[in-house]
Amino acid sequence: MAETTMQKRMLAAMRPNGMGEVPERWQQRKSAQTRLKMLEAAVDCLVEGGYQGLTTAQVAERASVSRGAMHHHFATRMDLVAAVVEHVFYQRMRLFLEDYLASMVKAGDVPLIDLATQAHWRSVQTREYAAYLELAVAARTDAELDAAFEPAARRFDEVWTAEMIESFPQWQDQWQAMKLGSDFAIAVHSGLLLHRPVFGPDRIEQVLRLTLDAIRALYKPVDETGGAGFLA
Repeated sequence: MAETTMQKRMLAAMRPNGMGEVPERWQQRKSAQTRLKMLEAAVDCLVEGGYQGLTTAQVAERASVSRGAMHHHFATRMDLVAAVVEHVFYQRMRLFLEDYLASMVKAGDVPLIDLATQAHWRSVQTREYAAYLELAVAARTDAELDAAFEPAARRFDEVWTAEMIESFPQWQDQWQAMKLGSDFAIAVHSGLLLHRPVFGPDRIEQVLRLTLDAIRALYKPVDETGGAGFLA
């Protein structure tokens, strides 16, 4: 599927500092590919070993690159951490947009707000969201990490908020209701993810249905068909 205007706009706003247009020169492309390989290895380290497992040595080993190559791209652990934070937020956005927009193509009569809510629930079950959680928890007690994490998290929220206003002008008179629906789904889904081992599938499904009903009711006064919908 070709990128939509919305995708291009949002991804450009969240693009990591070290990620520009595809370089023309082979050597630059190779360097960019190596950097991406390291960042993906860092995400694996986060998911499997938590924030403490995110070290330059572990990433170099997992990515099968030399210490020299690692140092060339990320001179310190915090250089790596800052890049990983940006990478995780960017990938979360990219994957959600791809899933949400793909579901619209085959939606039929399913209201878009349902599609958005369901896509968000799927997004919190991804590897990238698991990495985000590890960073979020660690940032609570690590001031150096928090200095990189909080601005990125705020930027993520600002981009989604701006896009909802841009994409759904019919909601301009009831903007707070739309944002409340988005915030509600985000809070419920993250909570369900953390409680999933205890709740089990049946209880989770009941909460998911209740969440959909609540969001539909919130949106109904503006759009009786549930046609508008977008979640961060």
